[in-house]
Amino acid sequence: MAPGDPTRGSAPRGPQRRSVLGGGGTPPSYTPAPRQAARPAPGTRATSGPAQGGRRAAGSTGGTRARSGGGRGGKRAPSGKRRLVDYPRQGKTGFRRWLPSWRLVGGTFLFFLLLVVGAFVWMYQSTQIPDPSDFAEFQTTTIYYADGTTEMGRFAEQNRTIIPSEQIPEHVKQAVVAAEDRSFYENPGINPTGILRALYLNLTGKDSQGGSSITQQYAERYYHDRTITDIPGKVREAFLAVKLARTQDKDTILANYMNTIYWGRDSYGIEAASRAYFGIPASELNVSQGALLAGVIPSPNNFDPRVSPEQAERRWNYVLDGMVTTGALTQAERDAQVFPETVPFTRSDRYAGPTGYLLDMVRRELVAEGFTEEELDQRGYRITTTIDHGMQAAAVEEVANIPPDHSPNLRVALVTLEPGTGAIRALYGGPDYLTQARNAVTQDNMQAGSTFKPFTLVAYLENGGSLKSRYNGNSFVVIPGFSDEPLRNFGRGNGQSWGEIDVVRATANSVNTVYAQMNVEVGPAATLDVARRAGVCTSWARADEDCTVFEGQEVPANVLGTASPHPLDMAQAYNTFAAQGVRTEPFIVAQVVTPDGEVVHTGGVEGERVFAEDVMADTTYALSQVVEQGSGTKARAVGHPVAGKTGTSQNNRSAWFIGYTTQLTTAVAMYQVGVDEEGRAVEEEITPFGPYVGSQITGGSAPLDLWTAYMTRAMAGREVQQFPPRADVGTPNRPPVAAVPDVVGMPEADAIATLQQAGFTPAVQQGNDPTVAPGLVARQDPPGGTEIEQGSTVTIVVSTGPGTAPVPDVVGQSLEDARAALQNAGFQVAVEERADDDTPPGRVIEQRPSGTAPPGSTVTIVVSTGPGDDDGGDGDGGDGDGGDGDGGGGGEGGG
Repeated sequence: MAPGDPTRGSAPRGPQRRSVLGGGGTPPSYTPAPRQAARPAPGTRATSGPAQGGRRAAGSTGGTRARSGGGRGGKRAPSGKRRLVDYPRQGKTGFRRWLPSWRLVGGTFLFFLLLVVGAFVWMYQSTQIPDPSDFAEFQTTTIYYADGTTEMGRFAEQNRTIIPSEQIPEHVKQAVVAAEDRSFYENPGINPTGILRALYLNLTGKDSQGGSSITQQYAERYYHDRTITDIPGKVREAFLAVKLARTQDKDTILANYMNTIYWGRDSYGIEAASRAYFGIPASELNVSQGALLAGVIPSPNNFDPRVSPEQAERRWNYVLDGMVTTGALTQAERDAQVFPETVPFTRSDRYAGPTGYLLDMVRRELVAEGFTEEELDQRGYRITTTIDHGMQAAAVEEVANIPPDHSPNLRVALVTLEPGTGAIRALYGGPDYLTQARNAVTQDNMQAGSTFKPFTLVAYLENGGSLKSRYNGNSFVVIPGFSDEPLRNFGRGNGQSWGEIDVVRATANSVNTVYAQMNVEVGPAATLDVARRAGVCTSWARADEDCTVFEGQEVPANVLGTASPHPLDMAQAYNTFAAQGVRTEPFIVAQVVTPDGEVVHTGGVEGERVFAEDVMADTTYALSQVVEQGSGTKARAVGHPVAGKTGTSQNNRSAWFIGYTTQLTTAVAMYQVGVDEEGRAVEEEITPFGPYVGSQITGGSAPLDLWTAYMTRAMAGREVQQFPPRADVGTPNRPPVAAVPDVVGMPEADAIATLQQAGFTPAVQQGNDPTVAPGLVARQDPPGGTEIEQGSTVTIVVSTGPGTAPVPDVVGQSLEDARAALQNAGFQVAVEERADDDTPPGRVIEQRPSGTAPPGSTVTIVVSTGPGDDDGGDGDGGDGDGGDGDGGGGGEGGG
């Protein structure tokens, strides 16, 4: 177009596109004539004109001065040889000497410009377009259990169907352009603006962002079998993209790109993606569906509507707005779009059953570590997991043994972690990943109930509290600072009352009123802080979402487990207790090895100490008493020392048991999914089943039974290891209660020392006791085993030997009463009988001795048999010799 052409100002600067639905715009095939730089006419200079002539005229006088070489103020003529680079400038003084001339500046700029252009030309000319990668030869990745030999599953080669460009609707292509590279049709294969923006964000420490154009991504995925991240590789990729853009049609590049990339749902290429998301071939995709697919490209696992409807819709809107910007849609067409419905996603059989949850976790963990979906499906890696095959089989079998009459919407979660490493040794996330893709361990949330109390216990001990502190454990009491309403303990009616008890007993029996008082003392924020440090909301399961578990939880009632964490969160927290205060992050991938044997990833990170060892020793001791004497006694069947906690939420909507040995930590949780009036999923009361019908599903029932059955198998054959001894940190809130030692039978000095060592004050008395040698304790008050406050007085009676003791006067008493009185006084009893006319039969008429006698000696009592014999009286009366003596008697008798 010649200069001055009236159409010059209205000509488009690049290819314009009309709406893909028929709106206004220039057809995509339009290409403007190339612009030509204006050149000066031959024989003329760019600086010619009146101004130039004026400069010459003005300079004539100066030239005369220079030749004169004389007068003051004249410039000194340059001397010596002429230099190639006149710098510092000759013939100049002051700052002008150091001010480079425009010739030097222009020459330097031109030199470097030519250097850059030459390097660019050389790089471009030396760049060769390679042959496309042979996708059919991609290797399958195999996943193994922890033994490294038992196969768990595979990540197979990609699901892809290549279709020609003509079968991809134009509006779907334009959606991809709007999503990934809006300057695609205009740029030379790279997007300089995007590269500079990404470079700026990365250098300034802001969110990293890619700057690759569609052509660059196409060059990387279509011609290479790996993701390029190094700078030299990126430079070569950019030159390849430029050469591709000059040698291949834009439509060919776009179609190949769409046939190559990963779209999520195990689909590679637009055809497989269309069927996976909508159940239709790509040729039938409408604008709204195409925009959704284009939106998921950067992160299919996060932007898929089945994973995050909010993120999917946000990306869908972004793409549609971009299509308006690029001219592919009019605003009216964009406003008419409705977010599309997707079909349920069914994975291949490799994800079937409980194992599918493990494979999905392996994939998610490695993607979070920087592996791409393509690499996992195509590189032929050998992945060894942390899952113990035998323990996993035991977990699946024991869950299957739950009585079958449970509600079909009951959800069961089980996970075992290794203290000190965080390795996941077994995990049951559900019965079948294909039909229920939500992992109950890593994705479901359940109210924690009383499993939250140990966090308050740790905060209490860190704050100077003691296991020996005592509180009012009665039910249905008002606790200042907690609530204006009475709080009750677990149990029927108003709950069980425990009286005044120490923290250990309150832990063993999960006494709400005691723990409420403790939480008021330390503050609810301290309880949440302990939960965070222990591991709640810090595991990889939370890596792609904000932790909302603690929102609105800075209230005293948080001690009762009003928060709803993931089971994995709680397992990690208790695993920190099992490791005596060292927190580790749960992980499932132990190692990734390439086909040629190179180890490219090793799982697990070094643990971090977050709690003091003595605080952990007391925490573990208190939790061990849950098993020894409290709500978790069934766990003693495991045959190893166990510490743990039962938990039941309000109205029995969730039930937990989390317990640990020195070697394994296992969490078992159950909840039941219901639907509210608005159709939203909610927790509902767990329907009793099996042997629990007629009662309630609590943490101490079905979860504890499942935990015990599984852990008995998991711990079989392992060495029995004891927990660290109780440390007794802190200061009791009042004199502690302790059991009085039994000192009966000890020498006086030993008895006194034993009582003093136990914290009691001995008081000594003397007493006779024929059964105890002199100098030994005969009796004590209170008796041994009685729990009283330390510092209280314990009286001991030291034997002085037999001695003497008063003999009760039993004359006139019945035989039974007399015998009892003498025996109670410490005497032996001997009985004689004798007739006595004045004493009724069975009454004592005499005792020997009376007064005093040695303790334990024998007292003889004479018991009346009644009046004497009548025949004897008559005979006596008839004798002359005895008439005076017994005659009277005989006569009386005869009378």
